[in-house]
Amino acid sequence: MRLSTSWMYQQSLATMLNQQSTMAATQNEVTTGVRINVASDDPAGAGQVVSLGHVIAANTQYSTNIDSATTRLNTEASTLDSVNSALDSARTLALQAINGTMGDSDRKSIASQLSQIRDQLVQLANTTDSNGNALFAGTSTTRAPFQVGANGVVSYAGNDSQQHASIGSGLQVITGDAGSGLFMNIPTGNGSFEASAGGSDTGTLLVGANSVADLSAWNSTKNASGGGYTITFGTGGSWTAADANGNPVLDSSGNAVGGTYQDGGSITFNGMTIAMSGTPDAGDTVSVQTGGQQDIFSTLSSMIDALQSGASDTQLTNVMSRQVESIDQAQSQLSATQVSIGGRLNTLTQQQGVYKDLNVTYQTALSDVAAADPYTAISNLSLQSAALQASQQVFAQVKSMSLFNYIK
Repeated sequence: MRLSTSWMYQQSLATMLNQQSTMAATQNEVTTGVRINVASDDPAGAGQVVSLGHVIAANTQYSTNIDSATTRLNTEASTLDSVNSALDSARTLALQAINGTMGDSDRKSIASQLSQIRDQLVQLANTTDSNGNALFAGTSTTRAPFQVGANGVVSYAGNDSQQHASIGSGLQVITGDAGSGLFMNIPTGNGSFEASAGGSDTGTLLVGANSVADLSAWNSTKNASGGGYTITFGTGGSWTAADANGNPVLDSSGNAVGGTYQDGGSITFNGMTIAMSGTPDAGDTVSVQTGGQQDIFSTLSSMIDALQSGASDTQLTNVMSRQVESIDQAQSQLSATQVSIGGRLNTLTQQQGVYKDLNVTYQTALSDVAAADPYTAISNLSLQSAALQASQQVFAQVKSMSLFNYIK
């Protein structure tokens, strides 16, 4: 078999080029610390690298979502704290206003303070998050969901939906509560019904605390009441009750309910107990309305109007007492939401901790698959360098050989 000089050159050159390529790959491993740079380096390992990369990227995005949700919820919690403080101030002022020693100038001063609190509440209700999105607009994109009309009435331009953030596969957390439930749709009275003295009463009757005393009796009669009742007083404190259609309210025996009211006593029928004080004149009434709602801005407006109206002490006390009940209901709604926000923040904290642990695990797995062993890589690089140098020396010897060397 004849071996040409050209063939030997080509074989030697190909060998050295392959050795150089292998050594360059090893040198890259030593420099970068990465064993798999292209899929051909390790097809099975490259598949694992891609899979782990997708998982790490997803967890990183979930962690980012958690950070954003935490910031938004902390902003909402802080804002609701401020709202609660404003309502505490309004409640205190309302109780001060029913002090019989106050004159008109004192009442007008309180009305001015309440007006400022109302403006503050509108501003708080329109609070935005770090991205400029309204906290209490639901899923609406409006930046100012609460608008004050020319007549001073506050309207809501958002919706009733809640914003959510994805914090895991199939796992979401609420990141925003609609302002309709926090500021607008507040139950009146005790949450079940509202009892208030008639606007044209001439006596000194004050309607105090009221509640559902017998839940079963209340549940069995409230839907049949047609929306409420009217208690009418006669002479000597006698009273009768009629439903919304003017029909007498009957007890379980079919008799009309009624009795005689004593100053500081209470009236009970159909599961309700209504505490009162003072003395009613004949013809005075107490209205009982079920299922009513009132926004918190209207509550403050009613207080302001009453303080500026020059109403009698009895009328003012009755109005303020009802509005204090509305404030209490609003704060109850806020408290429930704050408790819910606390639970959501705990969930976010726990989930973020899970992702931190998982990230360490996945990064370790990725390193085990793709990272180069520095000791092995350096050893291989040394051997490959020696082999290349040997090939180069052999080639140098071969290329200098010719027939004339043997003729000499």
